Amino acid sequence: MKNGDITTHGRNRIELDGKIAIVTGAAQGIGRAIAERLLGSGADVWLWDLDERALTETAGQLGDGAHALHVDVSASDDVVAAAQTVADESGQIDILVNNAGISGANAPLWEYPVDEWRRVMEIDLNGVFYCCRAVVPHMIGRGYGRIVNMASVAGKEGNPNASAYSTAKAGVIALTKSLGKELAAHDIAVNCVTPAAARTRIFDQMKQEHIDYMLSKIPRGRFLELKEAAAMISWLCTKENSFTTAGVFDLSGGRATY
Repeated sequence: MKNGDITTHGRNRIELDGKIAIVTGAAQGIGRAIAERLLGSGADVWLWDLDERALTETAGQLGDGAHALHVDVSASDDVVAAAQTVADESGQIDILVNNAGISGANAPLWEYPVDEWRRVMEIDLNGVFYCCRAVVPHMIGRGYGRIVNMASVAGKEGNPNASAYSTAKAGVIALTKSLGKELAAHDIAVNCVTPAAARTRIFDQMKQEHIDYMLSKIPRGRFLELKEAAAMISWLCTKENSFTTAGVFDLSGGRATY
């Protein structure tokens, strides 16, 4: 393994040698855990994030094979330029994990600030569209790719006082299904995951009563652990995942009913 700072002790090492991955929102939380798992399995990983300080720190800690790139996923021109940078410097793009997102405000729909609604949609839904739109042509050109989009159990069920977030994540599920079908003739798999909440900085954007509500809905009685999310998502990025596409993989701890 090329990265001496990362081990796969106690975990199965998936086969990603020679693969080039992009993980958005990779400076912390689930994105960082995904990047770490991909690196530990042999991939080079481009960390895309808006937080330059955290991005630089994370890339330094992850070591060899981690490349930091300051990217605003809500700016389509920025995303196109970033994808071209990865293609130019690494020669290919094999994996895209669309993880960047925000929770947005907690409020009833009729009191929800219009500007905040637009901000959530621009990052959580449009950002996924922009990244897929920029990266997919590179994958088609090589005849190979794996895309994993971060949706949410909220996109399946709809969380009260989180209509913007729930709507955006439902959109990510639909986008995944559409794109997966569009690319089914290629060796390009497009899937999404629908996690329950995990303790990351996104909790800083939420009211405590909303956090308590989410926990109360999880039959496992606890929040998702970052390594659990990273394990499922990383496997979806492998060549082994050669048949399933346009799929939705549950990570809700038993909450989802479908």
